[in-house]
Amino acid sequence: MNKDQVKGKLKEEAGEVQEQAGKLVGNQAQERKGHAREQAGTAQQQAGDLKQVLRESGKH
Repeated sequence: MNKDQVKGKLKEEAGEVQEQAGKLVGNQAQERKGHAREQAGTAQQQAGDLKQVLRESGKH
């Protein structure tokens, strides 16, 4: 695993917690922020996956 994969997963999990907390207290702004954070984490994790594939294929 590389640092983008790890940071992305952490960001994704934190976003999920934030989104669920927003739902729990009825705060739609927090729900949206959490969802956006979750999506950003997913994108970062996918970028890390791509880097890993490139590194393993010897093209990076």
